[in-house]
Amino acid sequence: MKRHFTLFILCLLCYISGNTYLQAGPPKVVIAYVTSWTEDIPDPQYITHINYAFGHVSDTFDGIRIDNENRLKEIVALKKENKLLNILLSIGGWGSGRFSEMAADEAKRKSFAKDCQRVVSQFQLDGIDIDWEYPTSSVGGISSSPDDTDNFTLLMRDIRAAIGDNKLLTIATAANGKYIDFRSVSKSLDFVNIMSYDMGSAPWHHSALYKSENVRQSADEAVQAHIAAGMSPDQLVLGIPFYGRGTKDFADFIDYKKIIKLDDNYMKQWDAQAQAPYISDSTGAFICGYENEQSIKLKCNYIKEMGLRGAMYWEYAGDDAHGTLRKAVYRGVMDK
Repeated sequence: MKRHFTLFILCLLCYISGNTYLQAGPPKVVIAYVTSWTEDIPDPQYITHINYAFGHVSDTFDGIRIDNENRLKEIVALKKENKLLNILLSIGGWGSGRFSEMAADEAKRKSFAKDCQRVVSQFQLDGIDIDWEYPTSSVGGISSSPDDTDNFTLLMRDIRAAIGDNKLLTIATAANGKYIDFRSVSKSLDFVNIMSYDMGSAPWHHSALYKSENVRQSADEAVQAHIAAGMSPDQLVLGIPFYGRGTKDFADFIDYKKIIKLDDNYMKQWDAQAQAPYISDSTGAFICGYENEQSIKLKCNYIKEMGLRGAMYWEYAGDDAHGTLRKAVYRGVMDK
């Protein structure tokens, strides 16, 4: 009897150990970008991380300027409701410059990194997110240099050294996986937020999961580009937009909360090949690509199948009053 009991315990321990091994890996993340110019207070129940947008490289190229510091403090206060919530300051954004000049100068670069540590400490943040759009490119109306890619790697190294290993360091990247030496920079980063949206505008989807005749670039291609560039899947976070991109006659950008209120002159359609919804006019013409619960569920399945770290979305205020999209993201990633 004693022998049988011992064997039972050993088998049980092996089973538990085996299941622990199978479940091992970094925890999944659901990241919301929350902007300085909106007033919505996020519900921390359906988020693991908030990236507050934005901070900027200072006019003197050696520090950080934060938009609407009072709102940042309001966001940080949400940690009282969810002690596991992580708050990061996202520095950059479309058209936010001075990165190239700062990163090229060692003294300014190290001073900027030191100011990252100061901001993290002063505002009780959990880390820094760098959204430089984009190294070596002036497409956003900012200065650039051929040396930006190498200097970006140095900047990440210096920020990591300044804030320490116990704080988060993340970046937002172009869907095409260009501009950054991922093999060199990955060791400094916790994870990478792929901006897998704005990849086209009507009559093309801007964030479809897969290719179709109405897709120029897909989210799957964005993920594959990052893996090919040297990133591990478990460091990749798939971006999901809470807005649509339409024709000029319809709306270049339109929040999901407005899409669901469109009248009957607009018809909601489904592209089965792209696994993405779109809006057509009365003639059946494609006029706006967007996301809904169905497409988000499919993207969350993809995240799990590919072994990605999780999902992020831009931006929180685009959702409806019921939190339809943010709840779909959280439940899909976390299996809730």
